[in-house]
Amino acid sequence: MIVVGIAGRAGCGKSAVARRLAQRDGVVWVDLDRVAWSTYQPGTSTFRALVDRFGVSIVAEDGSIDRRRLADAAFRSEQTATELDRLVHPAVVRALAEIRAAEATKRTTVLLVEGALLATSDVVDRSAFDAILWLDVDEPVRRERLRSAGRPEHASRSERLEPTGDVVRVDGSGPLDAVADRVWAFIERLHS
Repeated sequence: MIVVGIAGRAGCGKSAVARRLAQRDGVVWVDLDRVAWSTYQPGTSTFRALVDRFGVSIVAEDGSIDRRRLADAAFRSEQTATELDRLVHPAVVRALAEIRAAEATKRTTVLLVEGALLATSDVVDRSAFDAILWLDVDEPVRRERLRSAGRPEHASRSERLEPTGDVVRVDGSGPLDAVADRVWAFIERLHS
């Protein structure tokens, strides 16, 4: 099984490309945002660590973490965003290892792991991936995609992100099928 990370700034097309590729036989898509959210359910150690660091104001009326409030608290500075990474990512790494082990027992040939920070965070265990792809998109295109999706506030959260280390840059501009084809062409080269 090949494990490929798909990373990039908000609005670069990570989810759309991963969703499209996951329609292929043997390809499974994991959204690391959803994995992260599952790691800080009430009662978990990550939940307690987040509340200790960012305060009870991030807790919703139902007792769960309010993700918008957490984002407001965590993304107000580079330091607090880094603290969020350091609190959540160890649990995400453990959860991803469990997902990889489960998928390895199935007919999964490609595990696509989509996450904005895969190529930028020093907390990510890159040894878990055969490759990490970074989708590059011009800034006006990225902002328009976010505006069209009703998420314009997400543009500023990731504008300073730059990939580090050994990542493969892929042109994320153009129609979805064209971007998905470029990503798939790279994945096919990993198979050979």
